[in-house]
Amino acid sequence: MARLEPFAGLRYDATRVDLPMVIAPPYDVIDEEERRRLAGRHSANAVRVELPEADHRAGLDRYAHAATLLRSWEEAGTLVRDPGPRLYAYRMTTPAGRATNGIIGALAIDPEGAADILPHEQTLPKAKSDRLELLRATGANLSPLWGLSLTAGLTGRFASEAPPDTSATDDDGVVHELWMIDDEAVIDAVRHAVAANPVVLADGHHRFETAMAYRQELADEGQDRPGADLVLTLVVELSGEQLEVGPIHRALSGLPDGLDLVDAFSSWFDVTHVGEPTGPTVAALGESGALALVMPSGAWLLSPKDGTPEAAGSPLDASMVALVIAELPDHELTFSNDWRAAAGAVDREEVQAVVLLRPVTVDQIAEWARTGRRMPPKTTYFHPKPRTGMVFRTIDP
Repeated sequence: MARLEPFAGLRYDATRVDLPMVIAPPYDVIDEEERRRLAGRHSANAVRVELPEADHRAGLDRYAHAATLLRSWEEAGTLVRDPGPRLYAYRMTTPAGRATNGIIGALAIDPEGAADILPHEQTLPKAKSDRLELLRATGANLSPLWGLSLTAGLTGRFASEAPPDTSATDDDGVVHELWMIDDEAVIDAVRHAVAANPVVLADGHHRFETAMAYRQELADEGQDRPGADLVLTLVVELSGEQLEVGPIHRALSGLPDGLDLVDAFSSWFDVTHVGEPTGPTVAALGESGALALVMPSGAWLLSPKDGTPEAAGSPLDASMVALVIAELPDHELTFSNDWRAAAGAVDREEVQAVVLLRPVTVDQIAEWARTGRRMPPKTTYFHPKPRTGMVFRTIDP
């Protein structure tokens, strides 16, 4: 069964630092420019340990430097450890007022616990050595996995109307609030609710696999470190009230000159021209969540033909569009969760075409999870993203 345990978190001392100055997005959505901006914001910004750089003057590689920084922040009192194990209620509220409520704890990844942690979608090949080296050096979980619980009513076990213990507003205007829970009755209620059903990984598949690899590595070396049997995780109830799920669009470049993409898509879709790729046309497609093809030469709606879902193995846009992409000549495929950015790349001729996908529903995610199926890679984008730095977890207490 899924097991969520309390832990003594390591958190920024709000009397010493302004929390909005030190939190950061998850490592895998930060580009080089944003990394520089965040690091320049504060000497103890979380990005300095989440995406570390080498300290050549001290002869430290990037991973040793991250470990040194984390240790020095704690020694200086910038980071303080909570006095005992607890869970952390976490709320993210968008400027529009939509709230996502979750609970942060240490999720078991031992054989019994891992059996009830279900991958949500397939992953693309990606080097895991970077995260493994960082985990080895720091001995810490710096950013949480994001798990979805199939237990109805989980939110009610921990949600509080009391003022948060700490809060911060990020650059997108999302308010991040944290409540520390040390009430044994509430902790037991949450643990039982999480244990009642599997936990589906929404985000952090590679960090999960890294944590599993690290645990096995220690076991192979005969090291007894019980903390490696757990990993920092934000668990959110799989409910339409708690989740905002967006699509991830496909961008195509490097295709040979003269290739007729409209004809290529016509093999599996009815293709309807809707106009030039002007701002109003593309905005109407993007804001309505349409399945569409956008190129410098025009914009087309895509409607799956009879038999396309069956050939793709599912009615998901990611599955059906993959049929076409698999038949194209050699090309480069990139992804974007923002239709504006994707369309802008077409307008600037940075890519040859963009396929705008429709978002999957929470009910579809639940159905696939219950049947143990994985959605195609890059099918869902969960928003907003939890911030790195709200709470850290060290492997050894």
